[in-house]
Amino acid sequence: MRSAGWVLAVAALPAGAAELITVEFDRLEDRYVFESEALFEVGVEPLYGVFLDYDLSPRFSGAIVEARNLPPGPDGLPGFYVLNRGCVLFFCKSFERYGVVESEPYTTIRARVDPGRSDFEFSNETWEFRPAGDDTIVHYRVEFEPSFWVPPVLGPWMIRRTLASRGSEAIQRIEAIAREQAQ
Repeated sequence: MRSAGWVLAVAALPAGAAELITVEFDRLEDRYVFESEALFEVGVEPLYGVFLDYDLSPRFSGAIVEARNLPPGPDGLPGFYVLNRGCVLFFCKSFERYGVVESEPYTTIRARVDPGRSDFEFSNETWEFRPAGDDTIVHYRVEFEPSFWVPPVLGPWMIRRTLASRGSEAIQRIEAIAREQAQ
C-alpha cells in the first residue's frame, strides 16, 4: 500500500525533460553489465543528493520494494540496504543487497555489495555526474553477478528489457524528486 502512494505522489509531480542518451547491456558469463547515460534538466547538487539517499529509491523505481541508508560500518563508510522484486514471466524473485557507499561530492558515487549479506556474488555500481550548463549528465554503470538462478535463455533478455524500459520512467521520477529537493 505504501509503494502505491509513493508512485501516485511521484506521478503527480511536474514532468521533466530528462532523457536517456545511451543504454548498453552485456553479459559476460555469469556477470551482467548495464551502462547508461542520461541528461537531466536539473543541477548537479540536488541530483547528486537524490542518488546518494537510498531512502528515496522506492520513489523512483517500482522494482525497489524497500531501501534505506544504513549507519557507517567498521570501515567508516556509510551503508545501504535495498530489497528488489522482479519477475520473468511467472517466475518472481525478491533479492536483497547490503553494501557500502563511497562518494566524491557532486562528481561520483560508488556502491558495492557485501556478498556475505546479499543475494549477489558481486555488484558494483557507479554514478558519475557532469555539469552541462544548468543541466547534468549522469553516467551510470553496474556490473553484477546474482547468486540466485537466472533462467539461461529468457533471463538475460528480460533483464536487459526491464533495465532499459524502466530506465526512462525512473529518470523522469528522479528529475522530479531532484527539482522538489532543490526548492
